[in-house]
Amino acid sequence: MAPTAGIESENPYEDPAVAPGDAVRAVRQAHPRTYLMCPPTYFDVVYAINDWMRPGEPVDPDRAMSQWCALADTYRRLGHEVLTIDPVEGLPDMVFVTDSGLVVDGVALGARYRTAERRAEAEHVFRWFRDNGLIRPTLPRYVNEGEGDFLVVGDVILAGTGFRSDPRSHAEASAHLGRPVITLNLVNPRYYHLNTALGVLDDSTIAYLPAAFSPDSRAVLERMFPDAVIAAETDTDWLGLNLVSDGANVVLPVQAAHLAEQLSDRGYEPVPVDYSEFLKSGGGIKCSTLELRGFRGIRDESQG
Repeated sequence: MAPTAGIESENPYEDPAVAPGDAVRAVRQAHPRTYLMCPPTYFDVVYAINDWMRPGEPVDPDRAMSQWCALADTYRRLGHEVLTIDPVEGLPDMVFVTDSGLVVDGVALGARYRTAERRAEAEHVFRWFRDNGLIRPTLPRYVNEGEGDFLVVGDVILAGTGFRSDPRSHAEASAHLGRPVITLNLVNPRYYHLNTALGVLDDSTIAYLPAAFSPDSRAVLERMFPDAVIAAETDTDWLGLNLVSDGANVVLPVQAAHLAEQLSDRGYEPVPVDYSEFLKSGGGIKCSTLELRGFRGIRDESQG
């Protein structure tokens, strides 16, 4: 497997003046973020488009709303801005708004869903991008499931394929966003999106589950991120890697206790939250959190 968009073979994060162990002792610094979220007003499991979903399994709407509000409040407590998009009746997965776009340097790329059940979500989020002044909002030609499969790490974008996003969407994203993109192949349907198998901790560090990737993609990750946190399936069973980090504070499922210990040992501050009601749909914390990178001044109309 070769990286797209002209990535050189050298590790772009490697500094010959820094010993490998120094990364472990690094002081972590938080950076304020702006997140877009969608309340789970209509959240339900009424179809099955991934291995986690069981249509007809009861969903507790009050518990889902309580957990979502607690997540949003956690971000605010950490100093981040939370904006909201209105939910739409008949779109039960719209709470997982991160799959509907990617924003880099204020430039917005919309989504094109593979499954018919979610396609209308992309239209609503794209309209929000356009109406709130994001730069050059564009809908992709190829199937592209937003930050479900596209994760920004420093100056590069890691892009997943295998179950959802079309590999041709990777070059398309690179051209629109002006960032090099590296293709990673997912091989386990339980980890259907990249963000279920890999979490970004800061501009040079990731956590991931090697077994979710093809051998060639594992080799790419090992080369690029020799100091990565290697997760265990006991944590990924709770979507522990579907996390959100500001560079120092890592918001992750409370059940991912071993991963939290690993992060603490590396100098990060684990911030555990219970988001388990959304596991019924195969969704987690990152699924519900779309980062609006490089954009300032969006006004949340719901806040007056």
